[in-house]
Amino acid sequence: MIRDIESHQALLDVLQRYVNERLRPLENRVAEEDDIPEDVVQEMREMGLFGLTIPEAYGGLGMTMEEEVQAAMTLGGTSPAFRSLIGTNNGIGSAALVFDGTEEQRERFLPKLASGECIASFCLTEPDAGSDSASLKTRARLEGDHYILNGTKRFITNAPRADLFTVLARTDPEQPGARGISAFVVEATSDGISLGTKDKKMGHAGSFTCDVNFDGVAVPKANLIGGEEGKGFYTAMKVVNRGRLHIAALSVGIAQRLLDDALRYATERKQFGKAIAEHQLIQAMLADSKMEIYAGESMVMDCARKRDDERPHGTEASCCKLFCTEMVGRVADRAVQILGGSGYIADYGVERFYRDVRLFRLYEGTSQIQQMVIAKNLVKDFQSF
Repeated sequence: MIRDIESHQALLDVLQRYVNERLRPLENRVAEEDDIPEDVVQEMREMGLFGLTIPEAYGGLGMTMEEEVQAAMTLGGTSPAFRSLIGTNNGIGSAALVFDGTEEQRERFLPKLASGECIASFCLTEPDAGSDSASLKTRARLEGDHYILNGTKRFITNAPRADLFTVLARTDPEQPGARGISAFVVEATSDGISLGTKDKKMGHAGSFTCDVNFDGVAVPKANLIGGEEGKGFYTAMKVVNRGRLHIAALSVGIAQRLLDDALRYATERKQFGKAIAEHQLIQAMLADSKMEIYAGESMVMDCARKRDDERPHGTEASCCKLFCTEMVGRVADRAVQILGGSGYIADYGVERFYRDVRLFRLYEGTSQIQQMVIAKNLVKDFQSF
């Protein structure tokens, strides 16, 4: 659902110019320094990019899902580190509060997230709880008017920058699985929080992840999201479901960037007396990439509209995430192949993107988890007839 087509297109145009003129020229610097310049972070605050999806009542732009995925595709035109910086505030870092937080919690935290004054991180994954997120071991024990939080979270995006953590912890050790899990907002300055060293990753330079350790951290009872125990896992699944669609859209945007780069190279590079874009086997790779990008975009837009219309879309969101994240890997591989030896050299962006996009098949639920979700939903729906 596009609320105002003219205004939304104007925003996308501004975002596209910012991507093309400001962010793309910085890609090599971010990759080399493994950091985003602070003046760029401030620019993103001033542009309102930290609050794209946060409701207008709390200082954000309140984007619908259809608007959000178009913005994500636009941001896919540059290094994913830039999108990652603002992504947690717009997605997993704020969504739990937007979906299930109390009004007091929303008023307290969301305006700071929308302005970029605070950076949020989402703490779900643990050393022994990844795909099986219901098996998490982090504990939160109620003592008076505080919960005492103990445990370790792993691969937490933006943790080294974070001011707030949304933490999933088990509040009822007697209740196995999802029902004993609750969600909390935890301020990063709380006593007992320590960070591990920044992870050295295959790609995504400039986007930070690390372990977050909670050792006897006192969390006010008022920071229990929704004010009710046992709802945290179900809140997390709402958060992740939206995130899967967002990552699918981002994958489409990056795939388009890769195709553009491959096409530019193919029309300029000459072999056997003509541009390689005139050779049929190169054309086949270009055509296959365009076909898959178009399919992915169509899937994402259809699912986004279903979500905005409050129609069932869980299966479709997993389909989008599975197809688009696998698709962008294939497009990246073709881009390297089209560029040949140049595609393997770090001077060309396709080499960096080739490494960057590999992550998309892992987080927000691996490709194998998406297959399981899709298949289980199909069986459930079939048996309900």
